[in-house]
Amino acid sequence: MAMQAASPEPLAETRVEVFAPERSLLVASVLSISGGFLDAFTWLSLGVFASSQTGNVVFLGIYALSGQWQRALHHLLPPVAFVLGSLVAVRSRAALRCLVGEIVCLAAAMLMLHRVPDEVAIPVISFGVALQSASFRLVGRWNYLSVTVTGNMLRAIDQLVAGSDGDAARGARAMLVLCLMFLSGAAVGACVTRWLGTWSLALPIASSACVLWLCRHPGHSH
Repeated sequence: MAMQAASPEPLAETRVEVFAPERSLLVASVLSISGGFLDAFTWLSLGVFASSQTGNVVFLGIYALSGQWQRALHHLLPPVAFVLGSLVAVRSRAALRCLVGEIVCLAAAMLMLHRVPDEVAIPVISFGVALQSASFRLVGRWNYLSVTVTGNMLRAIDQLVAGSDGDAARGARAMLVLCLMFLSGAAVGACVTRWLGTWSLALPIASSACVLWLCRHPGHSH
């Protein structure tokens, strides 16, 4: 009986993961710069944080406990608007449309700011920021937030501790890069806000428009 020819061993497959442009490090970096910029802008211009709601919650508790209800309300508006914007983004599952929504909100706020009561402009900004941050939450395979650094710092530490392979190192580097981008955005935001005032919002609007372009032209986002 003829011996059956041994089947060749399958060649080792090289696994190459291709991510959507919305998950590129470049897009995440631009959004993190914008997040830091907007927090610096709203703090200097309006005395609240547009995106880092932890600060608003802390001040809300302080002012509420001391009976300063007007100030407490001032810090209550951004978290409420942020929650509503996040709900809209999560339910719609349309990242690019939500990014357009953020651009519209920021442009409206730029035109309204100091022409209408701040209690109107503040929620508009936070709602727009939430649309963006709730829609873009992955860089590569890793979760991140473009509106804060605390979670990204913890994720970097998790990656460093969890393993010593190249994938964990890449995840840690990505998180640390995003923390630095947020810091850079805050620093630039502080300088530009003192120089341009309300018109400083043109920069995060331009950043969001840039991200929109990168997502529509995937070859430029890697």
